[in-house]
Amino acid sequence: MTDNTTARPPLTSNAARSGDSDRGPGALKPGAGTSRASARPGDAVFRWLSTGSAASIMVILAGVALFLIIKALPAIGANWSTNPDLSGGTTAGNASFWQYVAPLIWGTLWSSLIALVLGAPVAIGIALFISHYAPRRLANVLGYLVDLLAAVPSVVFGLWGIFVIRPFIIPFQDWLNEFFGWIPLFAGPVSRTGSTLLAGGIVLAVMILPIITSISREIFLQTPRLHEEAALALGATKWEMIRLAVFPYARSGIVSATLLGLGRALGETMAIALIISPSLIFSVKLITDSANSQTIAANIALNFPESNPLQRDALIATGLALFVISLAVNMVARLVVRRSSGAPRRSRKDRA
Repeated sequence: MTDNTTARPPLTSNAARSGDSDRGPGALKPGAGTSRASARPGDAVFRWLSTGSAASIMVILAGVALFLIIKALPAIGANWSTNPDLSGGTTAGNASFWQYVAPLIWGTLWSSLIALVLGAPVAIGIALFISHYAPRRLANVLGYLVDLLAAVPSVVFGLWGIFVIRPFIIPFQDWLNEFFGWIPLFAGPVSRTGSTLLAGGIVLAVMILPIITSISREIFLQTPRLHEEAALALGATKWEMIRLAVFPYARSGIVSATLLGLGRALGETMAIALIISPSLIFSVKLITDSANSQTIAANIALNFPESNPLQRDALIATGLALFVISLAVNMVARLVVRRSSGAPRRSRKDRA
């Protein structure tokens, strides 16, 4: 018995040939579109411009650091006890550069910490009110007003602190000294002029409000709507929804906003220089006008015009210390944000 069935030819030959012929002579092979797109001049120019912009940040940062180091080395390595350019004037009474800069570092950190303690909770509360409680029209107006605070010059804040804040807090300082004078922070003698570190800290707290509020507000508004609705659907109140859904999502953003505000307070100059009567001392007192620690930025602004060349190098050296502190704050901020967000560090292969 013969088999009348014939073997069918494979379908790949004709179909493949017909498919190849349909493409035409100008058809692109797989992957050719990607290589041609990447070879466009506009893409190459944009890639080099973005790479150059990123590299310029490192070049500028390295240039600033190199300038500060070169100008600071003569003052750091000098003998302050015997050098006539350093043993008198604005640098008198210091045996070395480190003895000179130590109280300045303390005053800078202490005043910035006071501003952060006073301003950060208020800024986060304002951001939360704008994003979740205020009506839309009121929220827009408040958002514009908060953003406008960032455009106010620091000298205006300093004058406001002189004529408004200093007289206003004198009764409050008396009350703090009367009931909490046993705490070193509020020990006397109480200032009669209001030229205290507490007044300077209040003004600094107002100055860092726009940064913390703006960033926190945007982070709160980016909370997934489904998370909020799920919390409300489970019977949570609005505050419980914010505590369980909004704050965990915005934790890393709040930390970064707070540390950015700390960076603003660290470098502030005119407000502190105008408001308080500082000294090169270590002090934690807040309501006295004879025990206020000086800050690095204010000390540079006040003493630079009347200093000799070597003393100016010493002031630049204190600026180098402030530069290192600012870098350390930024590095700590990146570390805290990374840990609080829980995001693993991606490798270059994963980003590609």
